[in-house]
Amino acid sequence: MRKRIYEIIEKAEDGDKISKIYDAFMMISIILSIIPLCFVNQNNVFNIIDRITVIIFIIDYIFRLITADYSSSKTGITPFILYPLRPMAIIDILSILPSVTNLNYAFRVFRVFRLFKTLRIFKFFRYSKNIQIIMNVLLKKKDALATVGMLALSYIFITALIVFQIEPETFGYFFRAIYWATVSLTTVGYGDIYPTSDIGRIISMISSFLGIAVVALPSGIIISGYQDEIENN
Repeated sequence: MRKRIYEIIEKAEDGDKISKIYDAFMMISIILSIIPLCFVNQNNVFNIIDRITVIIFIIDYIFRLITADYSSSKTGITPFILYPLRPMAIIDILSILPSVTNLNYAFRVFRVFRLFKTLRIFKFFRYSKNIQIIMNVLLKKKDALATVGMLALSYIFITALIVFQIEPETFGYFFRAIYWATVSLTTVGYGDIYPTSDIGRIISMISSFLGIAVVALPSGIIISGYQDEIENN
């Protein structure tokens, strides 16, 4: 029985209809659980949706906990002890807690528990094949993406440092320069903070042009990796 439960919740085979139905059911439940988060005022309908979906999530968590040994290379009781420490298991718990504890009221000022509910969107990673393909691409290309990320961070820091030295009175403090460099790198340019001198504007133009190249790099890496993953599958 436990093995069959594991096969259903973990996509045993492509031809397993029950597994596909389970995945579709869970994805619908996730979508329904997120709908109340899109509204400031909560009513009884939203409360009922939240209670039903959280019960579904709890049952799903129990199923995964009692079958943890099938998805682990370890034996004995160890897989069951370590399962709650898995990243997706932590997301499951954090997304369930706001609906099953009264601490939601204690943290209302900080909206911490309401924020945890938004983690339910990450549960899609478990049930969507396309998202799993993208995650595989990110894992395989993590070294190249990390290099590009370091390049982007270095570029932001250097550009912010340069423009802050040119116009310290415009930006006031260094974080504002970091903010400006970031939005310039992504070519968004909100216009709330901007250089006013000619030299500062030249730096801004250069930053925008180079930003296009830096932003394009990870896109190319992900697209090529995605194509390779599709061909392999």
